[in-house]
Amino acid sequence: MDARNYRLSDIDMVRGLAIALMAIDHARDYLLAGTVQDPAANPNVSAAIFFTRWITHFCAPVFVFLAGTSAGLMVTRRSSAWLGGFLLKRGLWLIVVEFFVISTGWFFSPLGLDRLGGLIPVGMQVIWAIGASMVVLAGAQFLGRRACLVIGLAIVVGHNLLDPVWPHTVAPPDGVTSTGPLWAALHSQILQVWGPFRLRFQYPLLPWIGVMLFGFGASQIFLEPPERRRRLLLASGLAGVVGFVLLRASGVYGDPDPWQSGSGPLRTTIDFLNTTKYPPSLLYLLMTLGPGAIICALADRVPEIVRRPLVVFGRAPFAFYVVHIYLIHTLAVAVGVLQGFQARQMATMVAFLPAGYGLPLPLVYVAWAAVLVALYPLCRWMADLKSRRRDWWLSYV
Repeated sequence: MDARNYRLSDIDMVRGLAIALMAIDHARDYLLAGTVQDPAANPNVSAAIFFTRWITHFCAPVFVFLAGTSAGLMVTRRSSAWLGGFLLKRGLWLIVVEFFVISTGWFFSPLGLDRLGGLIPVGMQVIWAIGASMVVLAGAQFLGRRACLVIGLAIVVGHNLLDPVWPHTVAPPDGVTSTGPLWAALHSQILQVWGPFRLRFQYPLLPWIGVMLFGFGASQIFLEPPERRRRLLLASGLAGVVGFVLLRASGVYGDPDPWQSGSGPLRTTIDFLNTTKYPPSLLYLLMTLGPGAIICALADRVPEIVRRPLVVFGRAPFAFYVVHIYLIHTLAVAVGVLQGFQARQMATMVAFLPAGYGLPLPLVYVAWAAVLVALYPLCRWMADLKSRRRDWWLSYV
């Protein structure tokens, strides 16, 4: 363990991998020619673009799970009362940051968008899901890790039973009117208009609460001796992957969008892997958390040249997340201006980027690599600062 002895460097490495991959998806969002929010929804999507999107599915489930795990490891050194207060405050802080800071970075429109009738766009995405889940965990952790494990697993496994009865709403990227009551955001994407703000709840909350509680309950695994921890993680990960393949092939349960045979092996494979993220279905979570557990099991065997920078990113995830959004959107403005568009045309949502704008996929990957290189010094400085000091505010950044 490192100086903060409730954290394992393996967890930091896997978290770092998750946020590095996440940046691919966000670079694709804002830099790829002809991009859309979810290219996997296009039945004719190219394999290259589909798998660029698919590999980033790993990110949110693993990140939320490990957020719960990190909280669970604090139990060994903090009281339940302290942990409850910390999770409550940090969760509310993350929701505020999502609302004001991160949404501004996504849209560069803090005073509103004309195409939304002057409303200020707010995206309730992964940071909102983590923050709100932490608020729930702040109370649930008093039940203990075992109870949280059972409740989390019940939500993850059972929430798809709501699919046929829960109000099914769709939050269109260009919508300007409320599409459902606020409580529907527990299991569906909705729009809400609050005064001058137009909130798009892109991450339905209930399954993410389940993932965080599951991570909190499973944190005991990370306190086991290294060899036993490796065996448990590897066995759990393989069980998740096998469970995904068998359950997906059967089509009995676990995803509202069953797979179909396509025009050839590639299209069939794409449809088989194209599980539902909003909300994350049981099959989506098996498909991502299973490999995530396997990577955790093998993290200490990753070559140091790869492991070291990932650990650095994983120890400063908040700084990475906030800054990378502003950096990628700024790159999009620069690319747009170089391609002959006005800067103000780029200060908008992905859905409103001008026709003809964008880069080919290989250059998107080049831009992604440049973002990682640019952010490494910041993350290293932040990680070093956290290792040296114990100021209370460092736990919030």
